[in-house]
Amino acid sequence: MDVRKPQEVLEAVDVALQHFNRIDFLINGAAGNFLCPASALSFNGFKTVMEIDAIGTFNVTKAVFDKYMKDHGGIILNITATLHYRGVALQTHAGAAKAAIEAMTRHLAVEWGQYGIRVLCVAPGPVSDTEGYRRLGGPKVTEEFVQKYIPLQRVSTRVDIAHVVLSMLCETGSMVTGTTITVDGGHWMSDPNGLDRVKLFMEHASKM
Repeated sequence: MDVRKPQEVLEAVDVALQHFNRIDFLINGAAGNFLCPASALSFNGFKTVMEIDAIGTFNVTKAVFDKYMKDHGGIILNITATLHYRGVALQTHAGAAKAAIEAMTRHLAVEWGQYGIRVLCVAPGPVSDTEGYRRLGGPKVTEEFVQKYIPLQRVSTRVDIAHVVLSMLCETGSMVTGTTITVDGGHWMSDPNGLDRVKLFMEHASKM
């Protein structure tokens, strides 16, 4: 299923309902990302990330709402990121998309609470055992970096994220809606974000 294509999304939701008869939880996690300074970002590159992340999240959410949750309630949980909190260098496209998803989450929480629907986000930081971590420079993260820039002194794992998501899908999260839960060990507050990161990236790219 390509989340950018509404017809494919609608058909996929129909298949899910035919098989399970219900959709109690929707977790939106489709994402596209790569490292790139805004000055080198193509129009199409920016558009593609926005379409996968923000528009894709809306497409799936709206389809599930129309076909099931409007009449039965449910929980919609969007996986975002912390990129837009401080304007992380090399991430204009992904940060803009995640910010759009978090804004959408708040709007939908207000409008759809009357249907018994909770809408919220979980925003992971770097997650060690993932493809995104491998592709976006994770293997270069040193123990020194972790000790300096992650207050809880370790990189998150998929299990860390799963525990938080599960807690929001059960009674412990029954009054949580329209907000974002950050799960990054405090990394976004301590990360050495700045122009040096862009300069290093451009220097590396020029040698390739």
